[in-house]
Amino acid sequence: METIKLKVLNQTGHTLMTCDAGQEVSLVYTGAYQPGDRIAMEISRPGQFCVVQFEDTMMPALIYVAQREINFYIPFGEQAITYSPKSFQGSRHLIRARLATPEELAARRNLAFNCYDQHGDTGYYPHASANVETRGEAVFAARNAIDGIFANSSHGEYPYQSWGINRDPNAALTLDFGREVLVDELRITERADFPHDNYWTRATVTFSDGSKLDIPLVQSRKPQSITFPPRRVRSLVLSQLIQAEGPSPFPALTQIEAWGHECLQDGEAEG
Repeated sequence: METIKLKVLNQTGHTLMTCDAGQEVSLVYTGAYQPGDRIAMEISRPGQFCVVQFEDTMMPALIYVAQREINFYIPFGEQAITYSPKSFQGSRHLIRARLATPEELAARRNLAFNCYDQHGDTGYYPHASANVETRGEAVFAARNAIDGIFANSSHGEYPYQSWGINRDPNAALTLDFGREVLVDELRITERADFPHDNYWTRATVTFSDGSKLDIPLVQSRKPQSITFPPRRVRSLVLSQLIQAEGPSPFPALTQIEAWGHECLQDGEAEG
């Protein structure tokens, strides 16, 4: 039987609290988080789909766990301003995780969503990274583009975090699914803090199968969608971002969505 186990550890790796292993587990941590604390999740076998909620003020996320143990580091300082001021506060924290159901895996969904993504090799997916993030600041990190928050009428700290490209025409964002998936639609939500912001008129998506897709874009606060025959891919790169003419040098990405299905054993999708 596949199982999950949750732990809270401090900076030195000492276990502060843990729970019994099971297919659906909860851990109530009765302490105030300190810098360096992390939530560890162990699974009995790598390559499992889990629904996790590492913070009870945030949404659950269906993630693919490629390693036997993964860690979510509690954000502090500058890293914390992309989360709600209510998140990770106080001395009572409900942490939850369970194995995903077959029905959840069969359904068409946004395969890019992961509000618990962090920098570096996390061992769980989807994961966003980029070759440039404005001034290296958390409010402009690539992970912001897959956190499920669509507020785009301003810029800066929560809930207006975005992926900022630091005025770099060669900026590129990589979305890694960690396994093969079937993608049939992309939705792009540009930041729309006008007149501070500019916008992109075109972008190119390069898929891991070698194919490319040009996406026309307009000035809009809403998600812009492009559909296509399903592609079986492990990752995609958003690049060649063509900026509109105008006085502002600041286009940015609020969200990228990749809609589709999991790849089942026969290569077909259900749902």
